[in-house]
Amino acid sequence: MYDRNKHQHENDEQLTNRQGHPVTDNQNTRTVGNRGPMTLENYDFLEKISHFDREKIPERIVHARGAGAHGYFESYGTVGEEPASKYTRAKVFQEKGQQTPVFVRFSTVNHGKHSPETLRDPRGFAVKFYTEDGIWDLVGNNLKIFFIRDPIKFPDFVHAFQPDPVTNIQDGERIFDFISQSPEAMHMITFLFSPWGIPASYRHMQGSGVNTYKWVNADGESVLVKYHWEPVQGIKNLSQDEAMKIQGKNFNHATQDLFEAIDDGNYPEWELYVQIMSDEEHEELDFDPLDPTKLWYKDQFPWLPVGKMVLNKNPDNYFAEVEQAAFGTGVLVDGLDFSDDKLLQGRTFSYSDTQRYRVGSNYLQLPINKPKKETITNQQKGQMDYRVDYSEHRNPHINYEPSLIEGLKESENPGQEHEPYVKGRLKRETIERTNNFAQAGETYRRLSDWERKDLINNLVTTLKTCDSRIQDQMISLFRECDKDYGNRVADGLKMADSEGSKGPIGTDESEEAVMEAEKMGHVSDPY
Repeated sequence: MYDRNKHQHENDEQLTNRQGHPVTDNQNTRTVGNRGPMTLENYDFLEKISHFDREKIPERIVHARGAGAHGYFESYGTVGEEPASKYTRAKVFQEKGQQTPVFVRFSTVNHGKHSPETLRDPRGFAVKFYTEDGIWDLVGNNLKIFFIRDPIKFPDFVHAFQPDPVTNIQDGERIFDFISQSPEAMHMITFLFSPWGIPASYRHMQGSGVNTYKWVNADGESVLVKYHWEPVQGIKNLSQDEAMKIQGKNFNHATQDLFEAIDDGNYPEWELYVQIMSDEEHEELDFDPLDPTKLWYKDQFPWLPVGKMVLNKNPDNYFAEVEQAAFGTGVLVDGLDFSDDKLLQGRTFSYSDTQRYRVGSNYLQLPINKPKKETITNQQKGQMDYRVDYSEHRNPHINYEPSLIEGLKESENPGQEHEPYVKGRLKRETIERTNNFAQAGETYRRLSDWERKDLINNLVTTLKTCDSRIQDQMISLFRECDKDYGNRVADGLKMADSEGSKGPIGTDESEEAVMEAEKMGHVSDPY
C-alpha cells in the first residue's frame, strides 16, 4: 500500500520549483553547448528569476524600518482596582490571567527600510491582538503625542521630514520651515530633539496609542481612554553623540538587541496602563482631550494597570511576518470604539488603504494578519485570493446578504449599541482650545539638566543652517513655550558657526564626513 506520509517525509528536503517539480540542477542553465546562448525554455531559471524580480513589495511610506516579535498579553481582569466590565465589554480585558496571543512591530518612521536605527525619529509601537472576537490593532508610537491634529496635514508633515526630493538628503531647513508654520508641533518637537527622540533600544522604550479612543460597556455607556505601554526593563534614551558612536559600529543595533534578547530567553515585558476620562468635552481643561498633541497628566488622570505583555518568540521568517504584518487603527473589537479625534479618523482610512496598496487586497488572508478564529465573509476575488474565509458548510452559490436561501446571517450584537449624539454645522476650522505652547513648556521644564542641554544643542545644530526668517520664527515659538527655552536657542544660534551641511537632524558634521571620505579614501588600481 502506498504510504503518502512516508513518501513525503523521504523527500521533505528535496528542492522543487513552485509547481512542485524537482530541481535536478540548480547550478547551470540550459545552453547551446556548455558556453553557448541560453534557450527560452529554461523554465526553472525563468520561474526562479521572475519571482526574485518581484520578491520585494513596496516598502511602507512611513515606518519602513522595523523589527517584530510574537508573545502574549495577560489581562489583570481589572482597571486599577475596579472590574474591567465597568468600563468595557471587550473580552480581552475581562478575566484575570486570560492570555491573548500578540504580534508586535517596532519601527522608525521617516527613513527607509535599511536606515540606521540610531536616527532621531519617533518610533512606531504597533500591537496586533489575536482576540477571541477577532483582531484588535493598537497602533501607536513611543512618544505619547503627535506633530499635527488634523489628518489633512499628514502628507505635508511627512514630506517635510523625509529627504529633499531633489538632493535625497534630509534637510533641517525643510523641517523647520514646516514646523515654524505649525505651532501645534512644538510639544512633539521638544520631545523629538531631546534624548527621547533616540531610544536606546526597542526593549527600553515606552509605547502609546497616541490618539484618544473610547471604551464601551455592556450598557452602551462610553468613556474616553488613552493607552500606555511601560517597559518593565526600564526606559533608556541616547544623546546625539552616543547615538552617532553606536551607529558607526552597528546600524541594526535595536533589531539585533530585540532578537538576541528573546533568543536568549530574556523576554521583554511591558505593562499596559490606561487613563480614563468621562466622555464629555471637559470645558474645565485648558486643552481639548481629543487633541493628539496633548498629554493627559497623571496627577489629574491616573494611570490604571490593566495587563502585561511578554514577547517570547522571534519570527520564523522576517518577510512573511514582520514585513507583511499590516496594522490599522480602525481594527477594533466589540467594547472598543473611536473618539471624534480628527487625526484618529484620518488614520483609520489611511492605514488600511495603504496595506491594500502595499501588500494586496487580500492582505488579511496572510497568516500573520488573519484572526485565530474562523472568518466567513462574502468578500471575494482580488489578487491572491485563496479563500481562507470560505466556510466548509456554506452554500458556495450565495455570495451576498441578505438571503432567504442559506446565505450568511448577521451576528447578534453582544451588548447595547453605543449611540453618541452629534449635531452641528459642517466646518473647516481648528478646534477651539489649541493651547499650542503650555504643555511644550511644561515638558521642557520637566526635562533633566542633561536632557535640556542635549535638546538645545540638537535644535541649534539643526537650525543654524536654516534661513534667518525660519530661525526667528522658531525662536519666537520656543519663547512662547518657555522664555528660558527660547533664549537658550537664540543664544546658541548667536554663538554657533553658521556653516554646516544638510544631513540627519541633530548632526553637526555631515559635510565634514563627506570631505573625510574624499580625503581618507585609498587609491586603488583598476582591475
